[in-house]
Amino acid sequence: MTADDALSKAASLLDEHLSYLTYERNLSVHTVRAYTGDLEAYLRWCEREGMDPLAPGRRGVRLYLAYLDQAGYARKTSNRHLSALKGFFGWAVATGRVEADPVSALSGPKNEKRLPKVLTTPEMERLLMVHAETAQRASDDESRAKALRDQAVLETAYATGARISELSHLTLSTADLSSHQLRLFGKGSKERIVPVHPLAVDTLRAYLAQGRPHLAKPTSDEWLFLSVRGQRYSEDAIRRMFKETLAQAGLDGIYTPHDMRHTFATDVLAGGADLRSVQEMLGHVSLSTTQIYTHLTPERLQEAHHQAHPRG
Repeated sequence: MTADDALSKAASLLDEHLSYLTYERNLSVHTVRAYTGDLEAYLRWCEREGMDPLAPGRRGVRLYLAYLDQAGYARKTSNRHLSALKGFFGWAVATGRVEADPVSALSGPKNEKRLPKVLTTPEMERLLMVHAETAQRASDDESRAKALRDQAVLETAYATGARISELSHLTLSTADLSSHQLRLFGKGSKERIVPVHPLAVDTLRAYLAQGRPHLAKPTSDEWLFLSVRGQRYSEDAIRRMFKETLAQAGLDGIYTPHDMRHTFATDVLAGGADLRSVQEMLGHVSLSTTQIYTHLTPERLQEAHHQAHPRG
């Protein structure tokens, strides 16, 4: 098999694998997009190095990881590349596409432990006031509807710890406001039901009564949050809105939408919620993922230790 034939076969298998991740594993669009970029980068490197991408051997994979390190990639990014390769070769061996898996026994560099960023209470209050004030000042129905929608998105994010992708895919049937609950579909389409704070429920009701009807079109589906065209309020559009809201709140460039999720977890833990409950609300598979938030609430841990220890 020529080098061109090997690259063509690898590219074809890559397409099959990405379809498997999308339609059988039900991974998120962003995860599949990231793995696509990682695996395509691996194919380009193999082409430059004259290496068969389906049979690089462990040495070849180690050379690729060394290349990523020399190119200045962060440890987290290098590990994601390795994870993408492990998934690809694991699938390829299991389905009989290739004979050997050169990646499964390899481990990447240890990630640097970084604590998540969280908004302070005053910062969160400033952020949540932006669209509330805009809605009050709005002179036309569409402007008011957009402000009510964006206020509802931010309030819901902080009230539930939902991911941006989960908020974007909420539908009218997954929002049970009478019971103060939302049904969310997380990574891998895993379903969970989370409680919603009464303030967020009030904001959602105001949006549904006074905002959504002005955004909905005859062709609109039952998406909860709508764009000005009456379509689903996309993840990218929510991110742009969040960035603009940060600027209006005087917090430009400091936080990302995911930091709302970090703030939710930190605040409910500091307020007395147990770790298992927070794990369920966030949809974490492993408790160790949730435990990082305990590092952000030392005063809560000290209090728990004082109450639980037999000597006080």
